[in-house]
Amino acid sequence: MAKKQKKQREAGAGGTPATVALTAAGTTYTVHSYDHDPSHPSYGEEAAEAMGVAPDRVFKTLVADVDGTLTVAVVPVAGQLDLKALASAVGGKRAAMADPSLAERTTGYVRGGISPLGQRRKLPTVLDASAGAHSTICVSAGRRGLEVELSPEDLAALTGAVVAPIGRA
Repeated sequence: MAKKQKKQREAGAGGTPATVALTAAGTTYTVHSYDHDPSHPSYGEEAAEAMGVAPDRVFKTLVADVDGTLTVAVVPVAGQLDLKALASAVGGKRAAMADPSLAERTTGYVRGGISPLGQRRKLPTVLDASAGAHSTICVSAGRRGLEVELSPEDLAALTGAVVAPIGRA
């Protein structure tokens, strides 16, 4: 095994591809774990409640199809994704939510646990501009019941995200 691969595997032992990517990049982050309740109606709101964090600091990862290109949108769980704004942010004309099974296959994560980090295939990413109002935000760490807290600047840098107003209340 190559030295770099071995180091990454050790750094992320027991982790998810998202935490392995964060560790490999040398990014400062905190992992928050909670018991996922499958009967809760919203993965994101459940995460905010379980961690005792304001919903505007917890962001959900959504996958949309923008003019035939799968695109990741990261927006606060307290709001909704504005598909028109997402399309505009990446220079597209139309956006629609991607088929959940396609999103799972493409990212390597299950619905409710899709992380913007460590995805199987790197997709164009847009982070809602409201993230900049916080020193840290929480996003999925790659499985239900696991969140990672990091600075919005680090998230944008690691994902190559465009920062734009794509959320709405």
